[in-house]
Amino acid sequence: MDWITHDEDVWFDFRGSSPEQLTPGRFYKGTVDGFADFGVFVDLAPGVTGLLHRSELDRRLESLDWESGDTVFVQVKNVRSNGNIDLGWSIRQSESEFRGAHVHDPDGDEDGERIEADDGGPEPVRKTPKGISTESRATNGTESGDELSADATAEQKRVEAEHDETRESEAETVEPAETVSAEPDVVEATTSDESAGVEQSAESHEAEGTPERAAAEDADEGTEAEETAERTEGPAAEPERVTVESLGDRTGDRVRIEGEVVGARQTGGPTIFEVRDETAVVDCAAFVEAGVRAYPEIGEGDVVRLDGEVELRRGELQIETEELTELVDEAADAVEQRLVDALSAKARPETVEPLADHDAVAAVTEQITDAAEAIRAAVLQSRPIVVRHAATADGYVAGAAIERAVLPLIRDEHSRADAEYHFFTRRPLDDPVYGMDAATNDVTRMLQDNERHDEKLPLVVLVGVGGTTDSLDGLGLLGVYDASRVVVDADAVDTEVVEEASVLVSPSLTDTGAADLSTGALGANLAAAVNADVTDDLSHLPAVSYWEDTPEAYRDIAGGVGYDERRTRELREAIALEAYYQSYQDKRELITDLLFEDGGGLAGHVSQQFRKKLDDEVATAKANVEARTVDDVDVAVLDADSYSHRFDFPPTSLLADTLSRRDDSAVTVVYATDELFVRTDADIDVRAVAGAASEAVPEGGVTAVGVRQNRIEFLSGARETVVDAVVDAVVAQI
Repeated sequence: MDWITHDEDVWFDFRGSSPEQLTPGRFYKGTVDGFADFGVFVDLAPGVTGLLHRSELDRRLESLDWESGDTVFVQVKNVRSNGNIDLGWSIRQSESEFRGAHVHDPDGDEDGERIEADDGGPEPVRKTPKGISTESRATNGTESGDELSADATAEQKRVEAEHDETRESEAETVEPAETVSAEPDVVEATTSDESAGVEQSAESHEAEGTPERAAAEDADEGTEAEETAERTEGPAAEPERVTVESLGDRTGDRVRIEGEVVGARQTGGPTIFEVRDETAVVDCAAFVEAGVRAYPEIGEGDVVRLDGEVELRRGELQIETEELTELVDEAADAVEQRLVDALSAKARPETVEPLADHDAVAAVTEQITDAAEAIRAAVLQSRPIVVRHAATADGYVAGAAIERAVLPLIRDEHSRADAEYHFFTRRPLDDPVYGMDAATNDVTRMLQDNERHDEKLPLVVLVGVGGTTDSLDGLGLLGVYDASRVVVDADAVDTEVVEEASVLVSPSLTDTGAADLSTGALGANLAAAVNADVTDDLSHLPAVSYWEDTPEAYRDIAGGVGYDERRTRELREAIALEAYYQSYQDKRELITDLLFEDGGGLAGHVSQQFRKKLDDEVATAKANVEARTVDDVDVAVLDADSYSHRFDFPPTSLLADTLSRRDDSAVTVVYATDELFVRTDADIDVRAVAGAASEAVPEGGVTAVGVRQNRIEFLSGARETVVDAVVDAVVAQI
């Protein structure tokens, strides 16, 4: 029978993420994070730090033989409303002294599970903790500490009294020193590639070189040690300005960096500022008192100069901030220009090699390079990327190709396990138009994320859905908030879109044109420019995107990597079926399995369902097609409301496509309650068709929407007369 234990008899391994999840009264295993004259900071979990005040100890703080990084046991006494954690002393400082151990995992399945005992216990303590002077520890051979100076004893009693009465003020705020205006020369980086661009993720605070240590030393100002230092060393020398990528060789040095604040978060101890210069990003810890925001006037986007000491926290670099100053005017402009130049140089692909020999792609190589630079720069800036594409096989191929290229870059840039979900979103569109509905959704989300999480406004990449005037309102709404917009489209792009797009990729605006280019093929070529390392993964995608007349160059490269015509057809059909169901969901893992991880079994299974559903529907539709002849032109007309299952696969647009491919009629018109689709091999202007039909049936509310699909909307009450007018207008253009 298991021994029944109480919380006081065991220690807990806390695996939560916020102070509110702790249970007062329990003993927890933690890690010594830092020291001050008023106590010890202990990490209970990443970002969850408590204070063990010296009044809670059973001995003098100076005699506590702990060091930063030591494993210790403490009791949670109280969690305050502001998130500060009051810790209590535990006389038991090894696992063997407790009757057991359990997991405290508030959000996980392991909560309450037993932990096997570790006979080794916590790491043995080694030496006097940093930040406690040897002079303040001296007792002239006594244990009571009676020989402490009168000033020190008075200070200790004052702090203990304040702690007992309010439990709110553990340290005195240190005012930043005067801003140093001189700007020394930059020290060139000498580290290897391995040390460059390291993402810093330290959540806690090292005491050495921090403001609270300075506060502790100020409290004892006039001691012999400080007087000696002042006489011998004089004022501290102004640190050199260095680049972040060079910090790997500067542990323990006082340095100066200049850059942009790209993030600021408050922990239970210090405030952590993420500062990016022209080379990389580094975490900088600034401390006023536990849980209190340091430098509240400094926020994301500010250009700053920061002086501090380089530390190594749990294997990752961090700067302990001594002085942080916002730069303005010419000083800020100079730093910003360095950042822009460095970002452009790092983000812009050195070369862009098309996946295959295709004139339409070769004509837009420079445009592809610009779009790739914008996407890569967003990753480097920790800016979210939102990809919008049509919920079609062609649209999914293009969107998934870009996703395949970007996700590895995000994983390289960020250490967070969920970074790829946080910084990249693919949102399919049921209609191939970026209208106000989609734009309002995106703007609402980005403003919420900006307000709640200080997240940057995203880069929006519109693949095959933003190239017509139907999308102008949506593009304009993004523009109001200055969100960058990359438009990638293989079809004809309206000239009005050129002014609204930050970057535009479309062969239709070149002399070459894009008659045989699919959006999926163009998206795959862009993806290869974004990340050349995934080129082999993308080789078969262009062939998958074509329903018919696949360019020979794309068939060849697909065949070269094991995707013959049967496999590419099965993939195309499988993607088309999955695109229909849950059309607003990205289905990231399923699409990845189909396009990149499948040996043929999954795609073959899904494509069988595609063909059965489509063949059954087409057979029913063909039996009910109305055959017309207008001015010697054969026209097939289908009432989809009456002779198809409107709320099941296939969608009306795909049904119209298939009927057109399988019927000999020159024109196919498939209509439903208030919309119709025109299919013909002839070159028609669907806007002109809608205009002519509107003149013929002014009460019909006829308008062209979704121009890419040759789709026209109308009022259902005028359906029959509108269909006749559209047929006449189409035939007139042939």
